[in-house]
Amino acid sequence: MSTVLAGHGLVKKYGSTTALAGVDVEVGERDSLAIMGPSGSGKSTLLHTLAGIVRPDGGRVLLRGERSERGGAPAEGWGRIDDLGENRLSALRRARFGFVFQFGQLLPELPAEENVALPLMLEGTPRRKAVERARRWFAPLGLDGLESRRPGQLSGGQAQRVAIARALAVEPDVVFADEPTGALDQATSEEVVRLLTSVTREQGAALVMVTHDPDVAAHCDRVLQVRDGRINGHTPYTVA
Repeated sequence: MSTVLAGHGLVKKYGSTTALAGVDVEVGERDSLAIMGPSGSGKSTLLHTLAGIVRPDGGRVLLRGERSERGGAPAEGWGRIDDLGENRLSALRRARFGFVFQFGQLLPELPAEENVALPLMLEGTPRRKAVERARRWFAPLGLDGLESRRPGQLSGGQAQRVAIARALAVEPDVVFADEPTGALDQATSEEVVRLLTSVTREQGAALVMVTHDPDVAAHCDRVLQVRDGRINGHTPYTVA
């Protein structure tokens, strides 16, 4: 499996608290990686650092196909993203990463199809074309007929499927999901995580997911156990 994203020697501190203490992790194409650990273990910090939301205090985050701002790529076809300026980093997150959060974070005033189209429009795609592309995701995710509904008219599971569609709309290299089933009941959680893992794999995207639920993690190819800012275990799973 070809690696698309890697973190080497990642260190992050918040005051006297060390959230990451020299973590190494690699994510491959079509790979699905669950990050687990107790509260305060550093799992969300690891996800946010890999996603370019949090800058590490030490180490580096490498993305295939990017060029570093300081002295070029450290290896052919690779570049650091943790040293990019804010404008380039924001553009990279919009173009190459997708995000699914615990509560979806859909815009309540927009219909579902425009929520999905929003990342495309932010990249400069005209609204009409962006909405047309967004609509293609509704049938595969079981959302046919819900294109015009606003988030307040959707169930929790439907809203999370819209959030998955939004994450995939830009055809990202990596989708980051932070407790994507945390606000859902068990049956809906099972449905959503099956869709999330299968659709990202079908689209050729990697998935990095933080979860506290071992049943959710069991749908991923691999599980990292994080404790006290360090990798405490690495378990390959058979995809359910």
